[in-house]
Amino acid sequence: MLTKYLIICPLIFIAGFIDAVAGGGGLVSLPAYMITGIPVHNCIATNKMSSFMGTSVTTAKYARRGFIPWKIGIVCVPCALAGSALGVKASLLVPDNILKTILMIIIPLTGIYVITRKGNLETNTVRSDKAALFISAFVAFFIGAYDGFYGPGTGVFLILLLTCFAGMKLTTANGLTKVINLSTNIAALVVFLINGQVLLPLGAVAGLFNIAGNYIGATCFEKNSSRIVKPVMIAVLSIFFIKLMFEMCIG
Repeated sequence: MLTKYLIICPLIFIAGFIDAVAGGGGLVSLPAYMITGIPVHNCIATNKMSSFMGTSVTTAKYARRGFIPWKIGIVCVPCALAGSALGVKASLLVPDNILKTILMIIIPLTGIYVITRKGNLETNTVRSDKAALFISAFVAFFIGAYDGFYGPGTGVFLILLLTCFAGMKLTTANGLTKVINLSTNIAALVVFLINGQVLLPLGAVAGLFNIAGNYIGATCFEKNSSRIVKPVMIAVLSIFFIKLMFEMCIG
């Protein structure tokens, strides 16, 4: 059992750092549990617990810094939850290979956009409050549905869409992303806890490592958001693309 802790905890720390900076930490954290041979449902459930703990810290940190647009967040959270529920239902009807094939095209294009964009990821587009609210709600619903259907890279996609289409600052987009991620994590974690799928001791210890990674990542983001986000996003998208290729090859 100790070996599992030694394998999982350092990777969960890295996942927390990635998640705080640019989202997508689940691409590291979930495989960290799975490579130890823990049953899949327990992996997913326990990962939700450690992710919830770390994301809570980053959300609180960004809230103190004024990064979270609460008026928009209050609307986006139920939209994301509704989208997630719809995505779960769709996953039972539509083969995930269809989505994976689409993502094989979208991810390289997204990577090219991030690499070629000069400066940071923010746009010069100025949206009215109503337009920003409407676009953010739609993005939350759309990505929430993706999260319920498949999931990996949700944070990255949220940040990119909120900066690109809602015209948000990078700090605001990341703050709103954390609120949305935290709400969906809570909803999923409650279901897993009720069904006894969470490995509580492992989740608690791994959660402490995730908190540390999130805290350090959030601090780096606060100080160097314009310089650190792009390389982390490229790394996350690259990992995601490799993961998809591997899944499609073995599928």
